[in-house]
Amino acid sequence: MATQAPTARDQLTDLMAQAAILVVDDEPGMRNFLMKCLTPHARLVVEAASADEAETRLRQQHFDVVLLDNLMPGRSGLDWLADQRAHGLSDTIMITAYADLTTAIEAMRAGASDFILKPFRTNQLMNAVRRCLQMAQLKRENLLLRRELEVSDHGRRRRAQLIGSSRAIATVRDTIARVSGLPTPVLITGASGTGKEVAARYLHGASPRAAAPFVPINCAAIPPDMIETELFGHARGAFSGADHARDGLLASAQGGTVFLDEVAGLSASAQSALLRVLEDGIVRPVGTERDVQLDLRFVMATNRALEAEVAAGRFREDLLFRINVVTLQMPLLAQRETDVIELAQLFMRESARALNLDPLDITGPVRTALLRHHWPGNIRELRNFVERALIFGAFPLDTLSPVAAGAEIEPLDQIERRQILRALDAVGGNRTEAARRLGVSRKTIDRKCTAWGL
Repeated sequence: MATQAPTARDQLTDLMAQAAILVVDDEPGMRNFLMKCLTPHARLVVEAASADEAETRLRQQHFDVVLLDNLMPGRSGLDWLADQRAHGLSDTIMITAYADLTTAIEAMRAGASDFILKPFRTNQLMNAVRRCLQMAQLKRENLLLRRELEVSDHGRRRRAQLIGSSRAIATVRDTIARVSGLPTPVLITGASGTGKEVAARYLHGASPRAAAPFVPINCAAIPPDMIETELFGHARGAFSGADHARDGLLASAQGGTVFLDEVAGLSASAQSALLRVLEDGIVRPVGTERDVQLDLRFVMATNRALEAEVAAGRFREDLLFRINVVTLQMPLLAQRETDVIELAQLFMRESARALNLDPLDITGPVRTALLRHHWPGNIRELRNFVERALIFGAFPLDTLSPVAAGAEIEPLDQIERRQILRALDAVGGNRTEAARRLGVSRKTIDRKCTAWGL
């Protein structure tokens, strides 16, 4: 039986079930009523009898929604809300006994997301909370969509499919299938252009978090002095030019996956903060004393040897231990057998459609040249090669690795033997590691070594 897609009401119910709500009202009877209405439907409901007590609660943890009474002893709800919004207060629903236009305008100016009028029914309360949660989710999704458009190149969207049928890419898929359902951080290594972000998106799509946001962050592209504010958010006035509070990219990925590309580019302070997030799931926006609890899956990538970065004092050793639980090595394009043909065909179709040009035929001689080339720039180089060919109407085969003049054709078994022995030398005789790097089974290595008398 086919599984039905979740309805909009189901999604709202899920949002409510994951929400943390703070009730601020000086009347015990009203607090008790609100607690009884909300507790069965939300993840957490906490009460506060005054603005001062609410501030204490907010310093202890993050709340998705605050229900705030307007008329309270000391500071009114409106005055307190106006003060707190400067520090990034959660979405707030104002509770008021007066329905005049002035109060409504003042509530919105103070930063209230909605307001409800006393006396109110349970369904009015629940609808207001759901509406508030839905608007917060839409804001996060809108932010992420704008960012996707900003980082997209030539209208392309990052693919979330691992194209190819080679043994090397099949090994990557098998590893992802094994870890996709776990919350464990994953470290993706590999040379530039091997498709580390594609693998991260594929992992996200195969996980239970697939319906939640996927947030790619290129750590090397963010100025070092801005990394923490970009990742963790900031309060108004936290630094020069911060004229309003802002959620960080990590908070915008709530419930989903964060992909930290070029993680070695993080500053020392950002590494410390990231270690804390990985340990307990808590971030603290810059310029605040308020912790925000997050539910995230972290996938990180690097083309640098992090062990060497640790030795050089540029990367925290304890952070490396924390993220190096599951490592996914992306193979070079030259190691992916005939995947280069399949990828070239995909890029040809996509580029032709994007540029409104007729696709070129990838003929036999072109295929031979593609397979012969070493592709030092990996998949990125292949994509650029195909696009250039499409623009000029012919494949520039002279830019690929030439056939060696007068080269002797070496028997295949000799090539195989030389490559296996070279791999064994490179890993100190470790047959398991040699098999992994060559993309074959350990049994194949053992069988060949036995035949060679090794």
